[in-house]
Amino acid sequence: MKYYSLNHNAPEVSFEEAVIQGLATDKGLYFPESISPLPKDFFENIENLSNEEIAFEAILQFVGDEIPTEILKQIIAETLCFDFPTVKVEDNIYALELYHGPTMAFKDVGARFMSRCLAYFNKDKKDDTNTVLVATSGDTGGAVASGFLGVPGVEVIILYPSGKVSDIQERQLTTLGQNIKALEVNGVFDDCQDMVKKAFLDESLKHKNLTSANSINIARWLPQMFYFFFAYKQLKSQNKPLVFSCPSGNFGNICAGIMAKKLGLPIEHFVASTNINDTVPRFLEKGNYDPKPSKATISNAMDVGNPSNFIRIQEMYNNDLEKFKKDFSSFSYNDNETLEAMKSIYKTDGYIAEPHGAVGYLGLKKELKNYPNAIGIFLETAHPIKFLDVVEPALNIKLPIPTQIESVLNKEKISVKIKTYEELKAFLG
Repeated sequence: MKYYSLNHNAPEVSFEEAVIQGLATDKGLYFPESISPLPKDFFENIENLSNEEIAFEAILQFVGDEIPTEILKQIIAETLCFDFPTVKVEDNIYALELYHGPTMAFKDVGARFMSRCLAYFNKDKKDDTNTVLVATSGDTGGAVASGFLGVPGVEVIILYPSGKVSDIQERQLTTLGQNIKALEVNGVFDDCQDMVKKAFLDESLKHKNLTSANSINIARWLPQMFYFFFAYKQLKSQNKPLVFSCPSGNFGNICAGIMAKKLGLPIEHFVASTNINDTVPRFLEKGNYDPKPSKATISNAMDVGNPSNFIRIQEMYNNDLEKFKKDFSSFSYNDNETLEAMKSIYKTDGYIAEPHGAVGYLGLKKELKNYPNAIGIFLETAHPIKFLDVVEPALNIKLPIPTQIESVLNKEKISVKIKTYEELKAFLG
């Protein structure tokens, strides 16, 4: 499989080159040159397949022969070492829980898959070190730190906005040590992401072998397809159309869902549910893509003003807005609406949703009015404990601390504060 830049001014590359480079030389995101739907009998028999077998079939064409079959299967097994349950919340509405991994966030899948691909590609490069440079608005940092911890030949540098991630999220990315370093940026997520992109294109940093573990990297983004297949497998027997609502910040998850649909997965409709950072809802309403600086909310992982992956979604619809709107809606909700949804879900169903899942639930409820016979699935992207400062007072409950979180609570935070790109460059050396 070859990958091309969505800016169309860079050479095509292999899967390995796309993973290692992260971003094309013309600043574009990589995209596969072709998408071949999976055979019908795969979907007809999906309930008889394990999650690992499903994931292998879904990802195989994108990896090609660049990783041997047995090693790819091993990478997938190590990636999917936890559950992805659909939990009934109310009639015809399910939460797809993606937070049962080591850092209790959906990004564990992409981070684990990418780290193991990179380790395979580095296996014969004894003297080379790759520097994984990543910006986080919340959960990416912890998932990448955990996924890459101790991987030979890889140094990880995580940029996060000071004071704009939760305490637990911050501890997950600042306490591990070893090959993981955290930079605390005086700014917002978009500032972190801009610094990362600038570093990739800085000729004077070529010796650092920079790559990204944000969802701009294909090995971080593509495995997120797996969730949608797993949900379909669990709900297929109900024989109803499926509507998925994804809490959306950088739009990697929903973009991967659309890729799953392109592979033949029967998904009726997608909803990108956002907080007040509403670039995409405004685009659908007015047809004008007008990114604005991000604003802080209680659903901080979605505080993204200019979502990187939206260009990939547009590519899959050939920039045809009307065709796109048939499959896709996007709605925006503020913090008050999010809190009220959390309270309503808990009061009615006893289900504890955190702020991102609550935003997903709100968008799903709105769109299901157009699909009265469908099953709705909203993605719960992180464990409520990651947002206990919001969840506990909103629901008037005390959350038990899971073992995955307990392990980082008493560790010392170590971070370096920076304000400018020049300071990042000096840190990188």
